[in-house]
Amino acid sequence: MNYSLLQDCRRSSDLLAVLPVSGRLALAVGTAWLAMAATPAYAAGTIAGTDIINVAQATYDGPEGGEPVTIDSNTVTIKVDELLDVTVVSNDPGDVTTAPGTAAQVLSYQLTNTGNGSEAFTLSADTAKPGDEFDTTFEQIILDTNGNGVYDPGVDTIYTPGTNDPVLAPDESVTVFILSSIPASANDTQRAEIELSAVANTGNGTPGDMFAGLGDGGGDAVVGSTGASGESSGFFVIQAAELTLLKSATIVDPFGGEEAVPGAVIVYQLVATVTGTGDLPNLAISDDIPADTTYKAGSITLEGAALTDDASDADAGAFDGGSIGVSLGTIPGGQTRTITFQVTID
Repeated sequence: MNYSLLQDCRRSSDLLAVLPVSGRLALAVGTAWLAMAATPAYAAGTIAGTDIINVAQATYDGPEGGEPVTIDSNTVTIKVDELLDVTVVSNDPGDVTTAPGTAAQVLSYQLTNTGNGSEAFTLSADTAKPGDEFDTTFEQIILDTNGNGVYDPGVDTIYTPGTNDPVLAPDESVTVFILSSIPASANDTQRAEIELSAVANTGNGTPGDMFAGLGDGGGDAVVGSTGASGESSGFFVIQAAELTLLKSATIVDPFGGEEAVPGAVIVYQLVATVTGTGDLPNLAISDDIPADTTYKAGSITLEGAALTDDASDADAGAFDGGSIGVSLGTIPGGQTRTITFQVTID
């Protein structure tokens, strides 16, 4: 292609030498326009396989004041090559919270063909990045079939390399999900890095590398500034909660002392403490009434407030004849709940 342009320019130079001034000016303008039209297109520009066609013209005055004469140059056709470029970015705005021992945990990414031709991409996931605090177990890469940006089990498509590599038009994007299992050994606040990589199927390498005849539309394929490969990482962070339950007792005997004699009242105190950055869901506390004691009706308290013994009413307390129970709901890390109840020594 460059040799043809050079020959065309040489012919134009020869023609300038024999043309009058008006003809030279017209040819110069045409040649300059040819140079601008031959400027190469890049990603998101002219589509690969497009033919850039150009013909120069020269005009000069006819003999003895006759009509102007116009001649055309030969036609120069340049086929736009395919530029191979791709970007991958994480869709998650920050760390995605998760818990130890959970499966099918999702990170989201966006894959975009930033080249100028239709291209297929091979995807891979790395769940064992060095330098993070724990590694997840890779499950699957999923393609967002319905385009809603949300992982829909049973609807979105499981990706199999070499079988359903996503084929994207220039500037087209697809959402990609990576599913992982979280190890039970992961601890509160620990982070895990998961990387999605994409490589152009036509080829990748150093920017400027060329794959002859393999471009979309029949031209060459040229590696763009991304190297025709891209990657991006998302992160999980563990939000875990742990519970400690501390029980204590105080005694008030009938004589104003603290002796465990028949008729003395035992006040039991249960302190539930949740630690960690996570929540503890559906926490419930129960305690059997000890043998040789009798439960003192209506004595259950939560944070100092009295609860009823009826399990069917709206409050959290209950007594079923053999044990007391208090339903605490979801308790965030860093909070405590204190329960008391009373029995009398038989």
